[in-house]
Amino acid sequence: MNTARRLTHVERLPEEERRQQPLEFRLILRLVHYLKPYPRHRNGLILLVLVRGLQLAAIPWAIGAIIKGPITNGEIRETIWAVAGFGLLIVSTNVVMSLRQRISNHLGELVSRDLRTELFEHVLSMPMEFFDQIKVGHILSRTNSDVEHIRIGIQNVFFISIVNFGQMTLASLLMLWCDPMLFAIILGMAPILWFLNRVFRSRFSRAVRAGHESMSRVTATLAESVQGIRVTQGFARQDQNAMMFQELVDDHSRHSLSIARSRGMILPLMDLNSQIFIACLVVVGGLRILSPAPDLSLGELVQFLFLAGIFFQPIQALGGMYEFALNAMGSAERVFRILDQPPAWDDDKDADDLDRMEGRVQCHRLTFGYDPGNPVLHDIDLTVEPGQTIALVGQTGSGKSTLVKLIAKFYLPTAGQILIDDRDIRSIRSTSIHRHMGIIQQENFLFSDSIAENIRIGKPDASMEDIQSAAETLGCLDLLESLPEGLYTRVGEGGTGLSLGQRQLVCFVRAMLANPQIFILDEATSSVDAMTESRIQHALETLLKDRTSFVIAHRLSTIRHADKVLVLDEGRIVESGTHIELLRRNGNYTQLYRQFARGVEPGGVTEI
Repeated sequence: MNTARRLTHVERLPEEERRQQPLEFRLILRLVHYLKPYPRHRNGLILLVLVRGLQLAAIPWAIGAIIKGPITNGEIRETIWAVAGFGLLIVSTNVVMSLRQRISNHLGELVSRDLRTELFEHVLSMPMEFFDQIKVGHILSRTNSDVEHIRIGIQNVFFISIVNFGQMTLASLLMLWCDPMLFAIILGMAPILWFLNRVFRSRFSRAVRAGHESMSRVTATLAESVQGIRVTQGFARQDQNAMMFQELVDDHSRHSLSIARSRGMILPLMDLNSQIFIACLVVVGGLRILSPAPDLSLGELVQFLFLAGIFFQPIQALGGMYEFALNAMGSAERVFRILDQPPAWDDDKDADDLDRMEGRVQCHRLTFGYDPGNPVLHDIDLTVEPGQTIALVGQTGSGKSTLVKLIAKFYLPTAGQILIDDRDIRSIRSTSIHRHMGIIQQENFLFSDSIAENIRIGKPDASMEDIQSAAETLGCLDLLESLPEGLYTRVGEGGTGLSLGQRQLVCFVRAMLANPQIFILDEATSSVDAMTESRIQHALETLLKDRTSFVIAHRLSTIRHADKVLVLDEGRIVESGTHIELLRRNGNYTQLYRQFARGVEPGGVTEI
């Protein structure tokens, strides 16, 4: 199958992106808005670039003036003074250039810092639906390479373009003042530039845009491959994954070559065009000097040629910077698309915080679907009193995890209502709910930091004594302190360096330290061995005591002591009662119990 065709079919550009103009004034204005917090740097830089533009145009004019003036007239003293003044102009030009570079680099870094911070904060504020729809690699690409292109655009395109336009403007005015007839030849370049721009701009823009999108796919696939390296190696898929990645790299290389071909055509054409016009100036100017009635001196022609050179130089520079400008615009477009993406839902404007939480949870005709047209929960009615432990059991895909995600307000119901302490969760700020909840999920995710800092996430101001006390309560302090550096042992990304059981124990201590009123365990001990569980079972009972708790597919030893067991099947509660009551009914729960109990050794534990 053709790689390019397959990739185009799989991942098409959004309609608004296909309609996007190469350089949009709207995007430029929005980027300029990020300079507003730094008026001293911005205003000073604008002044410097304007001065430098004037200085660059003044240099060739000064050279021409010296040649046609004191040098032509043989005035040695005046020539020395003129050259000295010219030297001061050169020195001042370099001083201004140095200051401009320093301030523009500083300003570019400030803007990129603010953009990355804003983008990161926006991503963190998005609900779970956002992360279900976007790849991690795309977020990395927007935050890193796209913001870097914007920084380069601000530093090397925006302000340098002002310098170049100022240089061209003053050079044009000086040429018009020196010789209107020769300047008319320069004006003849405008239609040619317009034609070249029209021919190459859209093609070049499409190539650059496609190159960025292909690079984004490469980054996303690379991030996904690194995250799933255990699966890749576990199923010996290195060759297949390498082949898929090679296809993406080949596709990106194809777009990069297209960019190089376009760049290789437009820049030489613009340079050739400039040289042709210089040649025309020399011919016309030479004929006027050699005519029987000359109306132009050699010094004036030399001065005009210097001014023409300083006029054509920015045209070539602007042509070279066009790619950087397209990179910046394309990157700004992608970054702003994320920043402008509103959350699928947000807290109500009149939502407020809970000062304290009792832990009463109610669901009334609760219905939810990740796709609203395909519900995964149907008409759930449930009342949980403060301090009760609710066990949720059922086959994979029955809706257990979805139900607790709704209770935690990670998602909002498609229909129906969830009440906490007799208040609709829509009227309570999400952060307030989460502060009163402790959640241990299947992933047992740990950050790249020490064990103590990972535990302290549940309570940032906790002391080391608080952490040790929580671990002691769970009966695992000795296990954590037996690690090479005890609680200060650093773990890798995701918790690498610790066994699965150790990672789960760290997550348990973290949840206990937070001291939540509602506790959710989602498959939390599904991989803990029997010996480890025996050490934490009593601590878990202490942790769950007087707290509203939802336990998913927990060990049978915990489910037996649950105040109520809910059996879910295809998004509906089909049975409800205690462990003993459900066994006596000989229904779905009994079948699940027998199914899992068959493989349990005498005295062992099982999961349902």
